[in-house]
Amino acid sequence: MSALDDLSKQKAYQLFESGDVYKIEAGTIKGLCDTHKYLFDGLYDFAGKLRDKNISKGNFRFASVLYLKESLDKIEKMPDKTFKQIIEKYVELNIAHPFMEGNGRSGRIWLDLLLKKNLGLCIDWRKVKKADYLQSMERSPVNDLEIFTLLKSALTDNIYQREVFIEGIDQSYYYER
Repeated sequence: MSALDDLSKQKAYQLFESGDVYKIEAGTIKGLCDTHKYLFDGLYDFAGKLRDKNISKGNFRFASVLYLKESLDKIEKMPDKTFKQIIEKYVELNIAHPFMEGNGRSGRIWLDLLLKKNLGLCIDWRKVKKADYLQSMERSPVNDLEIFTLLKSALTDNIYQREVFIEGIDQSYYYER
């Protein structure tokens, strides 16, 4: 893990330990940007700012920067009252990939905040294997059933348990290596 990742991970721990995580708007693009800024402020000059360049991973191109703001507005307006709706929203957020770096780490915290707010649940990321998660996310633009099933099996109602959050951060950062 790089020094930047270590610093960002410490900021993620601090987000929980300070209680600042509960000040973030759940499920909004502002909340996502605030999370990203918290994690990466001082590490990247674009912390909390939407990207202004097109990006891709492998053969997959994320949302064009020309339509990024419009895409994010539509994502924010998507229904998010059921687990299925929340996962659909999460998949669309991943396709948009609003930041130059740090989308996964910010997005997983965003997802958990939305699940906590609307369902009283969160993902116990310790139960989600890296290979399974990455493969299901890669396939999710075509079919979200796999990521839906994988994450549903890892749901917990221990939404305020320190261990669930801290070890979830560890797992989230492990996915990025």
